[in-house]
Amino acid sequence: MAEQGESAFTVIVAAAANLGIAAAKAVAGVVSGSSAMLSEAAHSVADTVTEVMLLTALKRSARPADEDHPLGYANERYVWALLASVATFVGGAVFSLYDGIRTLAYGEELGDPLVSYVVLAVAFVLEGFSLRTAVRQVRGEAERARTPFARYLRRTPDTTVKAVVMEDSAALSGLMLAAGGLLGSELTGWDGWDGIASILIGVLLVYVAWVLGRSNAELLIGRPLPVPMREGIRAELLSVPHIVDVLELTTLIQGPDEFLVAAKVDFRDVASAAQVEWACEEAEEQIRERFPAVRRVYLDPTPGLGRARQPDAPPAP
Repeated sequence: MAEQGESAFTVIVAAAANLGIAAAKAVAGVVSGSSAMLSEAAHSVADTVTEVMLLTALKRSARPADEDHPLGYANERYVWALLASVATFVGGAVFSLYDGIRTLAYGEELGDPLVSYVVLAVAFVLEGFSLRTAVRQVRGEAERARTPFARYLRRTPDTTVKAVVMEDSAALSGLMLAAGGLLGSELTGWDGWDGIASILIGVLLVYVAWVLGRSNAELLIGRPLPVPMREGIRAELLSVPHIVDVLELTTLIQGPDEFLVAAKVDFRDVASAAQVEWACEEAEEQIRERFPAVRRVYLDPTPGLGRARQPDAPPAP
């Protein structure tokens, strides 16, 4: 729950920054006549909509399990995060590509770029602060998971903070592209540089939307825990008295801090019903102690392959 609050703060910081930046960029784009600035305004509007969706995801996914949803609502976070990536594509990328192509085809009349430069400088500072907040959270989570920063960001199940990091990084890159387009047009007198900058911003947003969409789709379909965690869970099961083998281990990421474990377990032939029950409780306790994010553990007592093939084995009830 602490990580959920930290993620919400990160998203709120990004939303507040993008809302003010979007208005400033739109005014600067109209005053200067820059298509790159208008593309950046669309970029910031898309980011603001995205962050509203991410906040919705955090709130709705935190609801407790009920009779209609016995496994909880954790996966709903990925539904809203997937919609947020679509908003980034439609609201930012499509507009930027269209405006850039239109500028190259028909040209544009550039006004005073001074306002745009001022807005870009202020936006760079605000976006940098938002990115620092998100990176600080990811770095802390990566250190707790003992995983390199880049690998953790690529595979983290917390796609809300991942979205903020990627969108803020794209925003900083977009600001530099917009500034480059304005400067190129001003120095050469050819407004095509501004159109090229707008197209590059659109391509950048397409990439961000694709990466975030793919990450959320994988988690909605069902992604297992990383191999080291699966090996650790298997080791914990085998360390419990009366358990002799783990025939099948299934793990599922339901949310950033909500994992499910199910296993077919072979117990000692001479183990009594009471011993099997005790072993199941002990295994669950050990797994949760080592991996606190594991919320549900389901163990299925299953005969080993050798016993199952014996001709005198009792028939299944």
